[in-house]
Amino acid sequence: MNARRVRLLIWKEFTQLRRDPLLIRLVLLMPILQLIMFGYVVAVDVRNLRTAVVDLDHTITSRTLEAAFAGSGYFTITSHPASEDDLRPLLDRGTVTVALVIPAGTEARLTRGETAPIGIIVDGSDSQVSSVGSGYASQIIAQFNTDRIAQQGVSVAAPGVDPQIRVMFNPTMDPVNTMIPGLIAIIMMISLMAILSQAVVKERESGTLEQMFVTPIRAGEYLIGKITPYAALATAQMLLVAIGGTLWFRVPFNGQLAVVVVGLLLFMFTNIGIGLLISLVSRTRQQAQQAMMFLMIPTMVLSGFIFPIDSMPAVIQPFTKLIPMTWALDVMRGSFVKGSGFAALAVPLLVLAGFAAVIFTAALIATRRRITE
Repeated sequence: MNARRVRLLIWKEFTQLRRDPLLIRLVLLMPILQLIMFGYVVAVDVRNLRTAVVDLDHTITSRTLEAAFAGSGYFTITSHPASEDDLRPLLDRGTVTVALVIPAGTEARLTRGETAPIGIIVDGSDSQVSSVGSGYASQIIAQFNTDRIAQQGVSVAAPGVDPQIRVMFNPTMDPVNTMIPGLIAIIMMISLMAILSQAVVKERESGTLEQMFVTPIRAGEYLIGKITPYAALATAQMLLVAIGGTLWFRVPFNGQLAVVVVGLLLFMFTNIGIGLLISLVSRTRQQAQQAMMFLMIPTMVLSGFIFPIDSMPAVIQPFTKLIPMTWALDVMRGSFVKGSGFAALAVPLLVLAGFAAVIFTAALIATRRRITE
């Protein structure tokens, strides 16, 4: 082994790396980004669940019970519907994930020494939230009963509040029922971004892009020919996962097929645009791979696919709204698990439409300019 040749090769690699400032930035920023996300998001407990309280009793007992939930740190009271009928739209739209229903006469039953049932309704479209939220609710009510017995000076267990937990949309709290709908969107994103991020840069490296310019092919034709095969491949992958999930894993589909198709089409155009933009700004395939990983990790961690957004620190939650996957998951889980239609999913569909229009149009304009230069 010649030490001089090895030293020269090492110097050459560092020189090439120095000439690639984008790659250096990505390599340095990625571990910092991972540290922040995994330190503040992955390690947190499920807390601050958006909660609605339907207080039909309007007594000291009902207010004490609500205060116990609000003071626990696990539930954040965000609304007070007048009735259970007003509660359903909030759950459909995902405005709240937990609801506490205190029937009229709760305090009177406890005064008479009777058991007082109250309702705990949990949104089952996120299995982690539903299982943990229902467990926390049971613990809070158990502590409420213990404190009440201690205040009365009774040494034996007495009738108290009896939580009647009801999980809506996913009664079995089976994680696969919420994982498979999200997995469909994840596979689309990975397939399109991974392939299209290499599309233009690969031809530029091999020299075939310049050869394409001297042919009669127009920019629009080039784009259609470039995008169509990969879009068809991503569609086939999604269908495979959807069919396998519903038939093999018995994941129920309670919504409308049109809602899913519209949501996935908008999400597809968004990912095609992101993949093309990565490919255009990257000079090498290595750069494109690093850029894709730089975007992929925040998407997986912050979108709510793995970890509930409600449990993330308040300073991070606004950034989750800037990730298209966040809204795609709302559409997929809302349609599959909740059976929500266009009206209930209007907000995430409109946001996806905005992402698709801006990102895809920007990618088309940038690609046409690069081709016609």
